[in-house]
Amino acid sequence: MPTIQSVSVANVRVPLDNATAFSTRLVTGRDYGLVKVRSTDGVEGIGFCYSGSQGGALTVEAVRVLLAPLLIGRDSTSTEALWSAMYAESLLQGRAGSVMRALSILDNALWDLNARSAKLPLWRYLGAAVEDGRGTAAAPASVPAYASGGYYLPGKGPKQLGKEVAGYVKLGFKAVKIKVGKESPRNEELRVRAAREAIGQDVLLMLDANNAWSDLPTALEYCKRFEAYDPYWIEEPFGPDELDNHAKLAQLTPITVATGEIGYGRWYFKELLDKRAAEILQTDACVCGGISEWRRIAATAASYGVTVCPHWFHDLHVHLVAATPNARFVEFFSDDQVLNFRNLIDTQLEFSDGNLILPKTPGLGFGFDDKQVKKFAAAPSDSKSPWIEIH
Repeated sequence: MPTIQSVSVANVRVPLDNATAFSTRLVTGRDYGLVKVRSTDGVEGIGFCYSGSQGGALTVEAVRVLLAPLLIGRDSTSTEALWSAMYAESLLQGRAGSVMRALSILDNALWDLNARSAKLPLWRYLGAAVEDGRGTAAAPASVPAYASGGYYLPGKGPKQLGKEVAGYVKLGFKAVKIKVGKESPRNEELRVRAAREAIGQDVLLMLDANNAWSDLPTALEYCKRFEAYDPYWIEEPFGPDELDNHAKLAQLTPITVATGEIGYGRWYFKELLDKRAAEILQTDACVCGGISEWRRIAATAASYGVTVCPHWFHDLHVHLVAATPNARFVEFFSDDQVLNFRNLIDTQLEFSDGNLILPKTPGLGFGFDDKQVKKFAAAPSDSKSPWIEIH
């Protein structure tokens, strides 16, 4: 069995080419926490997360001080035991936020390591929910994706937004998502109408509010304007802990409520499900507690008849959607302008006709680009390596 020999962790900061806004904030760059877990057999698994715009150092310290030492010398296939040990160690420091993200990326790296050791793609190692037997050179195994975009940029009005989403449809996507909530109800209606007219009636249109509203009447004012354009969902209408408002909105609008991208742990999601606060969970395996916890949450959601459509990092979540019967879509970014994590890896996912092609190589199917990691490292300039190693 693979024995864990070392853990390496790095913090990188990748600036955006253009400052990009959504309803609640402006983003000029992104911090990513990266880990590598190496076995005594010489196999290496990787994990990663978005750490915010300034939080990368916190993720690194949580890995280095709290969690990585628990893994050294342990059997990497003991994912349940290792998850429990890391979670118990983190109880006093934080069961959410940076500490849970640190736990998540280590757990993900363990699954990647184990799949690579077994010489299987991660989605196969997890137990495929799609029939790989149907995949041929002409029609490889794939899962549905939606094109994510529609951000606010200076000078970008409804016309330009319509042109953007029409471009996604030309690429073959049958579902697209745009941002809402930053502007007035009237202006947002104009944006949604422009998007719907640009993509037509047969393409799904998702709306993402990014926690834009703090009270139910305001959310309803926007949603009533959006209803005429048949949105597939309204995402994160309120802050992540305002579950009662999510539940009330779900009762009062015909638009399906989706949320959970920064939700953490199975207990949070069970409360969300019990309150019928969302019919689509956007659980992120880089946030919620890793692949181990993501699978528990998805299985619980299935017993409620709720669908899972995970939040970004398509390079990871394509595997989980392919291995989960009640998962439908992968969120996909077609360029590196928003999800600039693309700059840090050596292989990109392929897509065709609105579907993401499942990797055939072991594990996640890609690795970190060492030159790019070094280029964007947030470590001191005199450091010889961006990586901190724990043995």
